[in-house]
Amino acid sequence: MLRRLKSADQARLHLFLMLVLTFSTGVIDAVGYLGLDRVFTGNMTGNVVILGMALIGADHLPVVGPSIALACFMLGAVIAGRALRPEAAGWSRRTTALLTAVGVTMAAVAVVLFFHAPHAGDPVTLAITGALAVAMGIQAATARHLSVKDVTTVVVTSTLTGLAADSRLGGGKGAQAGRRFGAVVLILAGAAAGAALLHVHPGYGVLLTALLTTGVAVAGGVARKQTQEPAADSAVPAEAR
Repeated sequence: MLRRLKSADQARLHLFLMLVLTFSTGVIDAVGYLGLDRVFTGNMTGNVVILGMALIGADHLPVVGPSIALACFMLGAVIAGRALRPEAAGWSRRTTALLTAVGVTMAAVAVVLFFHAPHAGDPVTLAITGALAVAMGIQAATARHLSVKDVTTVVVTSTLTGLAADSRLGGGKGAQAGRRFGAVVLILAGAAAGAALLHVHPGYGVLLTALLTTGVAVAGGVARKQTQEPAADSAVPAEAR
């Protein structure tokens, strides 16, 4: 019974942490689109659409930025995929390490932004775009490995589809409606927060994302240790204690 309770607590914690990352994705995508020449560093669907329109010269949309973001996002996902391949689904030391690396990368980008204002086509700005996309690719692949249902942290199209299709209006029972609705609201709120912080300085939005991601890494890592220690104690025979 105790083991089931701990498992449920871990599941709720992982859901909460992934929702925090969903909010941070909204922040970073607002900074990217509004501050880095209309580029998404988390939502790759948006980049593919922008790139498709840009290839025929529509509305002078950028080509280089979205291309860099796509390639670097995939690179980040490859890095996380290889790192997590030997691990069973769930939180591990590597999960903590990868999300910490994302937080550190975000913090480094924030520092650069405080010293270098982004400009369209500027090499430093493109490097920032690439670094953020690598970080978001790592985050997305790590979230995928954690397998929190309906919370990918980077997109909400499938979440909205499930929310509508499984609702009572869609003939369903409204299963997982709370987490789905929460993910949509949080990415919306994150985008609003990122846009607001952009009026002050683009570095603040990235810095907020760094703090949130690092906090998620620390919270997940501490919870993992607290869960493993009682399990290890129970495995030791009473007479050996």
